[in-house]
Amino acid sequence: MEKTVANVALFAALIAVLGLVPNITLGFGVPITAQSLGVMLCGTVLGARRGAMAVLVFLLLVALGLPLLSGGRGGLGVFAGPTSGFLFGWVVAAFVTGLIVEKWRGAPLVLVASVASIIGGIAVLYAFGIVGMSLVLGKTISEATLLVLAFIPGDIAKAIVAGLLTASLARARPSSLLSRQAR
Repeated sequence: MEKTVANVALFAALIAVLGLVPNITLGFGVPITAQSLGVMLCGTVLGARRGAMAVLVFLLLVALGLPLLSGGRGGLGVFAGPTSGFLFGWVVAAFVTGLIVEKWRGAPLVLVASVASIIGGIAVLYAFGIVGMSLVLGKTISEATLLVLAFIPGDIAKAIVAGLLTASLARARPSSLLSRQAR
């Protein structure tokens, strides 16, 4: 239990630290940020449940007003802005990414973690994000989808980095990869 709490807190902090990487905000209010890499790593390293818990802890801190999102944003208002769908989607993205890594054992870990990050950290996340943008900005789903297309190449690169980091961590310290431990 203590190890779980420590790891959840550590990965919530990782997401916060990745928000310090200077972001670029596009004209419609959505920033390009490294924090989605942290969400992917929550799933690939911690697994489904613990990864989702780490994201929930991070979002709770943001809701309490801590300026942990890229650009120093925080508070309840961010959950009603153009990125709100992405924020809510982070929890599910981490869970799905972790679940895939936990269940898919037949391929090299770098491939599993990268594909899991693409499915959970991009496809699932974008589903939430596009719906949120559509609602907040008053756009159709098609229009909101077009707005996020610019983010896909960077997010694919983040998914590959997540796969490489996860595989490196597994080689260097196999016991720290909680997503691959038997329950």
